[in-house]
Amino acid sequence: MNETLKRTISGAVYIALLLTSILFSTESFILLFGIFLIITIYEFSNIVNLNKVFSILFGTLLYSIVILISHYNKQTAAYLNQTFQSNISLETNIQQLDLVLLAITLVVSIKCIIFLFYDSVQKVSISSKYLYLLGYITLPFIFIVKISFGTNDYNPKIILGLFVLIWTNDTFAYLVGKSMGKHKLFERVSPKKTIEGFVGGMIFAAFAGFLISKFYIQPNPAFSSKSILIWTIIALIVSIFGTIGDLIESKFKRIAGVKDSGSIMPGHGGILDRLDSVIFVAPIIFLFYQILYYVS
Repeated sequence: MNETLKRTISGAVYIALLLTSILFSTESFILLFGIFLIITIYEFSNIVNLNKVFSILFGTLLYSIVILISHYNKQTAAYLNQTFQSNISLETNIQQLDLVLLAITLVVSIKCIIFLFYDSVQKVSISSKYLYLLGYITLPFIFIVKISFGTNDYNPKIILGLFVLIWTNDTFAYLVGKSMGKHKLFERVSPKKTIEGFVGGMIFAAFAGFLISKFYIQPNPAFSSKSILIWTIIALIVSIFGTIGDLIESKFKRIAGVKDSGSIMPGHGGILDRLDSVIFVAPIIFLFYQILYYVS
């Protein structure tokens, strides 16, 4: 089987699995990304030489606890409030937990950016490795789940829209960069990325955001008049921070001396290779949603 065919088949299986789990139910979506998290932790632990068993147990336990508290307890509180006309403060506690987790993730994201841009950072300390495991790998998976709920119930269109933007940005960054790219974006980490490709990916992602807002997403009534602007901004966030996320993973791999994070997807590498953009983007999108909800 030639490389192109293997790449096509594994990519098709990945997309089919993703779409099926997202569209089938909330539980299938949460379960699939829990499995993706386990694989990603395994791959990341391989790259940075962390204890795999402890890392997987830690990440899986944290993911499970936070999702159970955030999703199922929120449903229980809403039911009790409606049934008994009570005023349960659980939802407020969940929001406070979200803010704490978001603050931790953003601090680690800043650390990741410093790690990316400083040439002198060529070795990762053990404490930094576990910090990256927490804020660069595990918590972003939690925020992927959280942003799929928007401001209320589970809405698969939100997470599908996000993946469409990421795929659009990646595809057209590659195509434009290959056909027109002359100026390197960040050669010492990713020699193939170009400024032209980055700009091209951003333009096409913004156009995809416009199409998503106009023909696919049912906008929240509070944002209906601004839906196009919102999804265009999300597209720009995806283009900028998705590219940074891709470069950060490339930096980890370059230090480790490996080409791919894993080999579970023939022709594509590992799950971390496929999700490096979305895990870095998800906390920023969650923050954007919170600002939007507060302002509205």
